Amino acid sequence: MSDFPPVVPQLLHTVLDAVDVRGEAEFWRDLLGLAYREGDEVPADGADDADWLVLTHPDGRRCLAVQEVEHLTPSRWPEPGHPAVSHLDTTVPSRAALDAVHDRVLELGGALRHDRADDPDEPLRAYASPAGHVFCVFVA
Repeated sequence: MSDFPPVVPQLLHTVLDAVDVRGEAEFWRDLLGLAYREGDEVPADGADDADWLVLTHPDGRRCLAVQEVEHLTPSRWPEPGHPAVSHLDTTVPSRAALDAVHDRVLELGGALRHDRADDPDEPLRAYASPAGHVFCVFVA
């Protein structure tokens, strides 16, 4: 045993794989109200070969990163035998907000995977991002 306190890693951000890095980053940026890290913004000339992008909260704290992969097999959850492995949880304050976010997710290219919006104890919907990453939106 060491006499020194343990070193505790700090979570920097969650990294998502995508074939279309900018497209996936734009989905999350718009949905969650995030910003690009300085230098990761959409290029003014439209030439975009980004293979790694970082998204931050408005105050600059990192939230998500998107990294390029050659191929990505999207999650098939909730199909039997296809676990989500990991997913992101997000919350909204009311059932009305849950319905409003539903429309936004679909407009941004997300897909509904599971609908429990009528659950009296914990209304929620699960979606997949354009790259197939599963996330939930629930009333908290």
